Amino acid sequence: MIKELDTTEAATSRMTGDERRLQILQVAINLFSQRGFSGTTTKEIARAAGVSEAIIFRHFANKDELYSAILDHKACNRTFQSHFEEVIEKVKAKDDYGVFYTMALNALDHHSEDCGFLRLMLHSALEDHDLARMFFESFITDVYKFLGDYIRQRQADGAFRQIEPNMVVRAFVGMFVHHSLNNLLWDKEQKLLKISNEEAAKNFTEILLRGITA
Repeated sequence: MIKELDTTEAATSRMTGDERRLQILQVAINLFSQRGFSGTTTKEIARAAGVSEAIIFRHFANKDELYSAILDHKACNRTFQSHFEEVIEKVKAKDDYGVFYTMALNALDHHSEDCGFLRLMLHSALEDHDLARMFFESFITDVYKFLGDYIRQRQADGAFRQIEPNMVVRAFVGMFVHHSLNNLLWDKEQKLLKISNEEAAKNFTEILLRGITA
């Protein structure tokens, strides 16, 4: 007698190639974020995805390629790209509060919605994996250039004090990144500080602007 597929297996078997690839990526992000690159095997990813290890290698040549594909997937994600796109008009209008508030809120919302990716970046940095370097070069450097250029423009306008722009960016990014890491790693119940992302973004923006406004 032929064994009937259960609901999960049946649904899994009907996936297209692109759907399968995405499913594997999502499962891999979850496992890598919990155990790191070296602590996760393709066999474990296959088991969690409900497929054979051969299916993993049909989509990704090896574990390194799968790990790198996660960053490509995130970089193509509309939410991931919105950090810059949503503030272009505010930059053109020289809306200082709008620029920094929107950047902070987007980042905080992204961290809240995608904790796995934030943990994954931490693991990759601690393991000195190429993914950390790739993320730095493809996203972090863009953040510094985007905000740094805006700060230089506003300094030329006489609106901001003459402080090294990259130092301003580091201070600003440090506020909301530490806030997210604190809620994710050390104070999950938010006993030290329970605050909405909107309120946090507002406060971080005001702290920054009071320090750099001429």
